[in-house]
Amino acid sequence: MMIEDSDERIKIPNSITIYTTNRSLLLAASSEIEKDKWFNDLKFAIEKVKALDDEKQQNSSTLKSNTSSENLDHIVVDENNIIERSCIQHRANTTMHVCWHRNLSVCMNDHKYSIKNQLSGYLLRKFKNSNGWQKLWVIFTNFCLFFYKTYQDDFPLASLPLLGYSVSLPSENDGINKEYVFKLQFKNHVYFFRAESQYAFDRWREVISSATNQS
Repeated sequence: MMIEDSDERIKIPNSITIYTTNRSLLLAASSEIEKDKWFNDLKFAIEKVKALDDEKQQNSSTLKSNTSSENLDHIVVDENNIIERSCIQHRANTTMHVCWHRNLSVCMNDHKYSIKNQLSGYLLRKFKNSNGWQKLWVIFTNFCLFFYKTYQDDFPLASLPLLGYSVSLPSENDGINKEYVFKLQFKNHVYFFRAESQYAFDRWREVISSATNQS
């Protein structure tokens, strides 16, 4: 299997061609940035599979068949890992659905960066057409904000996937006369969040930017 940047050869903007033994698949992205994300990640995946296949062939002569007891031990040892992989898959599906509905792409580097940028703390939240502020315990992880009544709660009241949102300062027309406030907007959906200090304000904007500004 191989992958090719097909822009010049096929004359289709932002196109990629994937070749297998007896067929080819032509893909077209919505922008050059999106194409680069797909091309780099697909190329990495293909090279990774080739490396694994080569390793399997080299080790095939020395591999031993596992006994039933070895298989049972493997299941017991890896039980937690299986659960973790299941949880990761669930979160990936959530991100996948958001990308589908908002026509967005998230590359491997975006995921790696998001793992390094996680944050929790109290924020005041205000909707576009509401007057009051609601104090919530907020957790940012996996491109999403999760809202809790207090830090002791086990389950969130709601969540807000941030892919596609922009983060900025409120404008004069927003009528927000408070300090440490940032604005999240996706089309007609607008939210305001107020931090408790300048440091918290800067930190929240920094980590949220990792979800709203994929490179």
